Amino acid sequence: MTPVGREAWAVVVAGGAGLRFGAAKQFVPLHGKPVLAWALAAARTAVSGVVLVLPESAVDLSDWSSACDDVVVGAATRAGSVRAGLAAVPSSAEIVVIHDAARPLATPSLFAAVIAAVEAGAAGAIPGVPLADTVKRVAESCVVETLDRSELIAVQTPQAFDAAVLRRAHLGAPEATDDAGLLEKIGEKVAVVPGESTNVKLTSPADLAMLEVFVDALVMP
Repeated sequence: MTPVGREAWAVVVAGGAGLRFGAAKQFVPLHGKPVLAWALAAARTAVSGVVLVLPESAVDLSDWSSACDDVVVGAATRAGSVRAGLAAVPSSAEIVVIHDAARPLATPSLFAAVIAAVEAGAAGAIPGVPLADTVKRVAESCVVETLDRSELIAVQTPQAFDAAVLRRAHLGAPEATDDAGLLEKIGEKVAVVPGESTNVKLTSPADLAMLEVFVDALVMP
């Protein structure tokens, strides 16, 4: 089904080498299909087109043409890989959604929620979940401050943005851990929507085991 409203495209970033995981985690099987396939399928439900960013070593080896509209080679950094994907998004797109392939269980509803926030007027929208643990600032192995966790969230992807604002935020090739951080640097406000507890980022083999449990729960009758 074609999405309604402003034209939206997604950039699914899967350009990492998976050094912490010990392998290219975007291609690791999750419940019988690659982690990357889960992320692409969810993105496809919410947008008009999908650009996939892959490492150069995998572009010629992987045929994802049925799951996305374009495949591009990533860069040495996450922000650089996003810019590579953004360059392939057509100028007609009014909203761009950036999603990490390492979060395979983000639901279509979460994609829809961040897009809806931008359609409602936000420059950007991100999912966030409350922190369960107390957070302390540490310097030289000593606690220097206890932060008020009621004001803190753990941020996830997908993140949606007004396309023109996102392109402006990337001018000059800045670096940040996520694209919302680039909007903050240029003074744009970013809205927060409720994240999902099952939207776990695949970083270690233990995370993969957790994701398998979540998938089992989701597919149970």
